[in-house]
Amino acid sequence: MDALADWTRGELEKTLDSIELAVTIPVNLRIKGKQTILDLTEMEKILREAELISIGECGCRKKLRRCNAPLDVCFSLDKEAEEFVKKGLARKASLGEALDALKRSHEAGLVHITYTFKGKKKPEVICSCCSCCCHSLSALVRFGVPDVVAASKFIAALDPETCINCGKCVTRCQFRARRLENGQMIYDKTRCFGCGLCASTCPTGSISLVTEPLARTNRATDNSRKPAHILGYRRKPHLGQSNRTVEITTQERKH
Repeated sequence: MDALADWTRGELEKTLDSIELAVTIPVNLRIKGKQTILDLTEMEKILREAELISIGECGCRKKLRRCNAPLDVCFSLDKEAEEFVKKGLARKASLGEALDALKRSHEAGLVHITYTFKGKKKPEVICSCCSCCCHSLSALVRFGVPDVVAASKFIAALDPETCINCGKCVTRCQFRARRLENGQMIYDKTRCFGCGLCASTCPTGSISLVTEPLARTNRATDNSRKPAHILGYRRKPHLGQSNRTVEITTQERKH
């Protein structure tokens, strides 16, 4: 793995210019009997509308190799899938195979994002993304490029009474919304995109995904905690929601 490999600003701008909309798709939890299972309802709706599904390797992780997350967890739909299969870059997959791969990528700590390209009316690519390799999350989280990813309609809610400050959600969060300070969990809601990675692995069930109120305020108000040098970027909201401001420090940007 080449730890120095990374995107250039020019590469990101060229790639992002072709994308009309990138949306975070949540993975929620539901109870079945005595078992808690992953709920892929929203993603399943998108997949069921497709006439053809293909599974291929993640081009971003294959290019940068900054992590060991699985490669074969990115999907194309309909005409895009047909092209990828024809070029030998992907294989046809059933709905069940696609959902199994999505579960596997979620368990590996990847965020599901749908991409609608310019000139298209609906998403034709579904990626399982990390912020260390993938173009859109890298641009948002590490390079501070604004408005490149839209939120899901959910936000994570934390119950401080049952949280044991284990830090598992810190390592799971691709958006850097959580950190431990002096053994206590600090959760910045303004950075949460509602992907569900934290909720599905919380050992005490202290995190849940809830629908975000439409009238929620945009910006955190505790100015005393803000570092001197802040690179601010605005998060694209889910359709119908107000913008939430996400802030990333210059120091974080370098990691």
